[in-house]
Amino acid sequence: MRPQLYIMVKQPRAGRVKTRLGRDIGMAASAWWFRHSVARHIRALSADPRWETVLAVSPDVEGMASRVWPRNLRRWPQGGGDLGARMGRILHRAPKGPVIIIGADIPDITPALIHKAFKSLNNHDAVIGPAPDGGYWLVGHRRAGRCVPRDLFKGVRWSSETARADTIASLSGQSVALIDTLRDVDTLADLRALGG
Repeated sequence: MRPQLYIMVKQPRAGRVKTRLGRDIGMAASAWWFRHSVARHIRALSADPRWETVLAVSPDVEGMASRVWPRNLRRWPQGGGDLGARMGRILHRAPKGPVIIIGADIPDITPALIHKAFKSLNNHDAVIGPAPDGGYWLVGHRRAGRCVPRDLFKGVRWSSETARADTIASLSGQSVALIDTLRDVDTLADLRALGG
């Protein structure tokens, strides 16, 4: 089965996306940045024939009907719950085969890095792309569905420096590959650090 890349996207409305960045540059400006940055990534990543790109949208109803994101890509409603519940739902319900999930706010993502992550699943059960703050920008599993631990993401302390370690612990001894460390954009300092 063809590998699947899920990009988690929110509807880019001022005050609903990148609110910490919005406190620094204004809510409309942060929503504009998010929309255009994500659109660039979607174009670049979905053009690669080595995987199928699927948009995991939020909020569900608005995201499924949105005219902001490309209509030619399959969409998947994220559903409710915390980040772990939403990512776990993707990994457990996706078709069998390699699945990778990424956030949409990582400016340095490239098709080469996504290919590297999929390639690492040839020799590992799972893959994580670390972030400098102890979290991560990418998570994936070699075989979606029943092979993914039911307790995956249980007990993960989200938005903390232990999120990555907690996630690895929840993989119950499965082998985990770590790829390149990338930074997401939450604040003006993050944007400046990336030269944006």
